[in-house]
Amino acid sequence: MDRIALHTRLAPGKEEDYDRIHAVIPADLDAALRAAGVHTWRIWRDGRELFHVVECEDYRAMRAALRDHPANVPWQARMAELLEVEDDYSGEDDGLRHVWELPAEPPA
Repeated sequence: MDRIALHTRLAPGKEEDYDRIHAVIPADLDAALRAAGVHTWRIWRDGRELFHVVECEDYRAMRAALRDHPANVPWQARMAELLEVEDDYSGEDDGLRHVWELPAEPPA
């Protein structure tokens, strides 16, 4: 299982639109994400900064599966109107570099 962190940035003034649109995503997009192996996708927003944590079977395979998916293409077009930089959904990235996490067990 992959756990990937991502960072995106909203275009100025698009914060409320982004929150409203993400209140409920389309059912066909939900189904496509799950079929592509996504278990969870969480997004936090601080002003215009968006931080995502995605847990999926295989991140690159998921991105490739969704790149041309009929449920994802219009969603990505809508997101491109809100984000500062468009995401190409190439699946060639590995997300943010993991630096540290609290160990499951305290040191002995």
